[in-house]
Amino acid sequence: MEIIAVIAVQSGLAAALAWWLAHDLLGNPSPVFAPSAAVGTIVAAVGQRARRTGILLAGVGLGIAIGDGLIFLIGTGPWQTGVVVCLAVGFALGIAGGAGTLVSQVAGTAVLIATLSPSDRNLEVPRIVDAVAGSLVGLVVVALLLPLNPIRVLNRAAAPIVHTLNGYLRGIAEAMRAHDADQAQQALDGLGAMEPDVQRLREALSGAQEVVTIAPVRWNRRTEFERYARAVNCMYWVIGDSRDLARRAAILIRHQEPLPAALPDAVDTLSDAIRQLQQDCPRGRSLDAARHRAVQAAEQAGQAQREGVRTYGNAVVTQVRVAAGDLLRATGCSSDDAARVIRDAARRGEATEEGI
Repeated sequence: MEIIAVIAVQSGLAAALAWWLAHDLLGNPSPVFAPSAAVGTIVAAVGQRARRTGILLAGVGLGIAIGDGLIFLIGTGPWQTGVVVCLAVGFALGIAGGAGTLVSQVAGTAVLIATLSPSDRNLEVPRIVDAVAGSLVGLVVVALLLPLNPIRVLNRAAAPIVHTLNGYLRGIAEAMRAHDADQAQQALDGLGAMEPDVQRLREALSGAQEVVTIAPVRWNRRTEFERYARAVNCMYWVIGDSRDLARRAAILIRHQEPLPAALPDAVDTLSDAIRQLQQDCPRGRSLDAARHRAVQAAEQAGQAQREGVRTYGNAVVTQVRVAAGDLLRATGCSSDDAARVIRDAARRGEATEEGI
């Protein structure tokens, strides 16, 4: 709700400033396009404002050119409005393919041209100037006046993913303890349905990166953002690892292979590591606790291998180790260091009678 409120306030402030700039400074008596472009820059481009602002301006300019040109040729009226919008959208689709932002801006601008100011001539340049001014105002508002907190943006998007991922990992562990292949399959299905949440997290990451790049008051959060961004990028791999883990656990259970108690324990420990990482990373704390749990999961996997697993059980052990390695990478370990630490931990688990 807080992020929504900030974006809403940004939009209102940008619209007011854009109207004042176009009306009072640029002398446009009816500055429709300036506040529209300002709000479009903020609302329609969260996370990718630089690129999408260019698309917005291209759409506005194209809509103005097509709308004014066709109205000059065919006049105004209901059917003329329909023709203007039809041809504008068709032309935009022809040059942009599936770029919905450009097409929507062309269509919206053509509608405004056809309905609000059809009788005015030679206003193409002032209208484009208004749109440019409005977009610049939008960028100034998000960069200087009311920039979002990049860490809070990331945390709001990451928290539900971590909660969901933890739940499914716990479900996999419970499925192995109960020898319930259907429960493991349910976890696999749920993990496969996480893509919309993952996409929102990617957008949040892009938005947070934008803020620490263009907002001077947020430059002091760059190091913190980079640490969090590294963890988020590694979490994409961990989600994939968890899907493979659920699939292999279901196969293991269906084939009724030996299933040492240390194996579901290792999956639970992976869940603990993920939760610990989510708790400590956004607060700037040491990530040693998350590293310890990832290493512990690898040791438990090694203990399971010592206690006796077969083909599919060995595949589950391997997948636990892969996930633990990716979690170490999320805490800042290099790929080589993570592989070495996980390998050593698994060997300790295999070698010790008590495992951990």
